[in-house]
Amino acid sequence: MDFSSLIGTSPEQLSIAQRRALTGLWGAYLLYTPQNLALREIAAIGPTVADCARQLQQRGLNPGEYEFLPFTPAY
Repeated sequence: MDFSSLIGTSPEQLSIAQRRALTGLWGAYLLYTPQNLALREIAAIGPTVADCARQLQQRGLNPGEYEFLPFTPAY
């Protein structure tokens, strides 16, 4: 499944089917700071944190400014 269409989406907006498909993968989210007021949006999706960091770097983004969290099953 191609998850690129989910980049920029809030995890709360994912459907149950999308959540199931993402279970076991990792997501990257820009860390919130008072300076950037970051919304919680998916910035990268991958099977590992390293893969997510690589995707961010390919887009010219600093992985150090992101947190990486696993997608959990939808209940």
